Amino acid sequence: MVRDWCSSPWLAASGRSIAGSRPLYLSHSTHVVVLDADGRVILETMEPTEAAAIIRLVQSLSGPLRVTFEESTQAAWLYEVIRAYVTEVIVCDPRRNKLLEDGSKADKVDALKLAELLRAGLLRSVYHGHEATRQLKELVRAYETLSNDTLRTMARIKAIYRGRGIRTPGRGVYQPKQREQWLQTLTEPGIRQRAAWLYEQLDQLQPLRRKAKQTMLIESRAHRAVSLLRTIPQLGPVRAAFIVATVDTPHRFRTKRQFWSYVGLAVVTHMSSEYEMKAGRVVRCRKPISTRGLNQNCNRRLKAVFIAAATSASNRNAYGSFLNKRQENGMRPEMARLTLARKIAATALAVWKKGEAFDPKKLNVTT
Repeated sequence: MVRDWCSSPWLAASGRSIAGSRPLYLSHSTHVVVLDADGRVILETMEPTEAAAIIRLVQSLSGPLRVTFEESTQAAWLYEVIRAYVTEVIVCDPRRNKLLEDGSKADKVDALKLAELLRAGLLRSVYHGHEATRQLKELVRAYETLSNDTLRTMARIKAIYRGRGIRTPGRGVYQPKQREQWLQTLTEPGIRQRAAWLYEQLDQLQPLRRKAKQTMLIESRAHRAVSLLRTIPQLGPVRAAFIVATVDTPHRFRTKRQFWSYVGLAVVTHMSSEYEMKAGRVVRCRKPISTRGLNQNCNRRLKAVFIAAATSASNRNAYGSFLNKRQENGMRPEMARLTLARKIAATALAVWKKGEAFDPKKLNVTT
């Protein structure tokens, strides 16, 4: 934690893993470092990761208080616990805190480095949403988790057969009426039993997944933004619910380029020696900028949503002219799909901000 530049402290916290052979995400204690305005350590302590203990610590510090800790399993809970007691809470992105990777690694060291980064104003906050979308967020997480577990189980079933040289085209291998036939192709009793258990697991997951989807869609209907986004071609009820639950509000992003960066559709470029001296004047070089693909530090859920929407688009919907225009200009099909994904993302942001339903007549096919 860190105080204000007047005389208040800056506080940073780092969690300690539960003792065991491997570090876990849950923390039973928290290492706290407090700096004053001059960067001196005025308090260093260990507190149990409990709401009452953390609140007592925060209340014992006088003056405006700024707090930071990294995004983790307990970050959302800790944010809600202390935000009413401090001046500012920054839940920082651990992927951007490269300084923590330098030198020794320990809770005490990490807490001190976080406090110094907070004092210098070098931390970027991770957005935490509003109360209005909290239930939808949890239901989306539940559906997403069950969907991933279902797909993972299905992949493991097919892997068993492929590992024995048995082809499994289509989805017939998952059908209850055909399972006995498929199990008979496995001659080893242990492998057959393993496949039978995976089938049983799949039977448990599929009804749960359908129930989670239905509950998520019912909750999503209470949000006007979902109905607005559903007017956009290729954004069905599930994709619209995912977008609203993840973004929370479109006004987080001032421009579509900021949204592209968050979604993972921004192009990363590298360039050096951009300027040179000619006749005593500074002029910009004409050498080409080298691209390094799309940005990797992004929200992967939304990236999957917009890439899937662009991939499933066809010449029969509102985006047909958009795709045809690019392919006529010689753009490769995969680049045309990426450009379409960016177009759908920009359209979703504009529709949501304006509060107006999608109008295909306003779709600009030239940009």
